[in-house]
Amino acid sequence: MRARRQRATRSDYLSDALALLGGWKQDGVQLTRTLACDDSQHAALTERIKVAADTLRIRPTIRRLDGHTQICLGASDGGAITDGEVTLAARIEDAYRTVVGAS
Repeated sequence: MRARRQRATRSDYLSDALALLGGWKQDGVQLTRTLACDDSQHAALTERIKVAADTLRIRPTIRRLDGHTQICLGASDGGAITDGEVTLAARIEDAYRTVVGAS
């Protein structure tokens, strides 16, 4: 007899993804992140996010506040967090490391 694999639940998947994406928080049905960066880093990061978001067909909310860049991923209609949004969060982390490291 073969042992059956148990499928991970959606919440397990999201918890695992958030554990790997340090700094991202789940706020209801949205993922949020606040990043410290100056104005030029914010501009560069925003451009990189737009390219990745367009590829994934996701519209993040990005705003500048008190020397920080705030990012919110998630549907405004209250839908569940998608795999694409988790993927975009990972791409944003890579972009942030590149932009901050390049300055």
